[in-house]
Amino acid sequence: VQLQASGGGLVQAGGSLRLSCLVSRSILSVFRATNWGWYRQAPGKQRELVARIGGGGITVYADSVKGRFTISTDNVKRTVYLQMNSMKPEDTAIYYCNDYPLGSYRWGQGTLVTVSS
Repeated sequence: VQLQASGGGLVQAGGSLRLSCLVSRSILSVFRATNWGWYRQAPGKQRELVARIGGGGITVYADSVKGRFTISTDNVKRTVYLQMNSMKPEDTAIYYCNDYPLGSYRWGQGTLVTVSS
């Protein structure tokens, strides 16, 4: 399995971005059964879980993004999405996807999100 995150960029506060994470070389049944998470790591801080989605579609969000971010999956495309709205400067970080809770796969480079004030 390879994880390829994309969709990051520079956005003004209040703006939106949609991140994608292609989970390549994944068998459909495994992808569907996996709990996927979006994580982020800001400069000088530890990596943190932002949102996760279970095989049954149940979603859980960090308090800091609740009501602003939405995680979803497309099983056919083997892709995990993170829609980010009403973004804040404190959302600035490198964003990664991986399974939850173990982060079993190689993390990859992630995608950089920068929110200007």
